[in-house]
Amino acid sequence: MTRKPIKVAVINRSFWPVYPVIGEALLRFAEGASAKGYSVSVIMQDHAGIKARLAKENRGEGVNFYPAKALTTSASGILLRACDAVFFMLWVLAVLLWVRPRKVYVSTDPPVVVPFIVMLYSRLFGAEYIYHLQDIHPEAANVIIPVNKWVYNILLKMDALTMRKAKCLITITEQMAAEIRARSGTAAPVHVLDNPAVSFDGIDTTKPKVSGFSFCGNAGRLQRIPLVLDAIETYFARGGQLLFSFAGGGVYADHLRAFSDRFEHFHYHGQVTPTEAAQINADYTWALLPIEDDVTRFAFPSKSSSYVFSGANILAVCGEHTGVAQWVKENRVGLVVKPEIDALAGIFSDIENGAVNEAGDQNAREILKARLRFDVFVNALDKIVLE
Repeated sequence: MTRKPIKVAVINRSFWPVYPVIGEALLRFAEGASAKGYSVSVIMQDHAGIKARLAKENRGEGVNFYPAKALTTSASGILLRACDAVFFMLWVLAVLLWVRPRKVYVSTDPPVVVPFIVMLYSRLFGAEYIYHLQDIHPEAANVIIPVNKWVYNILLKMDALTMRKAKCLITITEQMAAEIRARSGTAAPVHVLDNPAVSFDGIDTTKPKVSGFSFCGNAGRLQRIPLVLDAIETYFARGGQLLFSFAGGGVYADHLRAFSDRFEHFHYHGQVTPTEAAQINADYTWALLPIEDDVTRFAFPSKSSSYVFSGANILAVCGEHTGVAQWVKENRVGLVVKPEIDALAGIFSDIENGAVNEAGDQNAREILKARLRFDVFVNALDKIVLE
């Protein structure tokens, strides 16, 4: 009798090709699992005609895709995004009941509700699930936009239960792993796995760099965009001449566009492709990494990995006690500056005047780059989920 292949479901709303880092990594994982004889189903939201793109790029062979139409973007309002998350939750439930996988990998995108649905499904049908926390919610959201206390407590209990019932959990930093254990009381293993960087194939990282700063990523509520722009304006008012190049969408996209119109040395590219973003980062001597202090216990900026491969020095705008500051200093890839207008404007001036000569260590960067390769991430995920 021929043994039926084990059914594996991969659930992550943000998927390839619109979300090139985790989306590409999960696509490679799904393709590899299919090649090993697993029956793999991917459940995600469709931002760019996923099936047509897969056919065009000759990707996803042997993988079953169940895309739900995306109703929002990162720039959409909170209420609309919440409705979109509920719609995706119902879609996930319907597909799980249809496919009946024995193993489920679920990410925190969208948070809380979809992993909770996966937990209920697994309990009812005897499946096992692996919970990958790219961000810890609802805490991360509550840092910027306080959630109703009653709703917050319900979401917290739901997610803690999901953590406790998982076969194992995956997160990005030891600080986040500690938060997961403390908050949930889970006895399940918690694996720490670095997010990979976007591909730098075809990106020229050897040509002379432009003296200035790049920022490529989500210009959202956690990235201190108003503070950064105020510091840049203060620096310009003092006669600063370094160039600034920003790219990416988010709630502050209009602010960036208006700022670009005002200042000659500031350019906002808007939304760009992953390849374009990688080249922008590689073109500049420095890359900005601003992040709200409190959120670093519950999330880690995804663009940090790509900054490492770009060769740019990283300027983290956050408190010295944060996980991001520790990561920058321990890996010797840049500097940390207090999230204050005068401090940030001052470091811009110091860099321009040559007061800051060396901010990183190339040997340390190469060691870090080896950890951030796609194959390292995919191989680790393969062992955690399939073995």
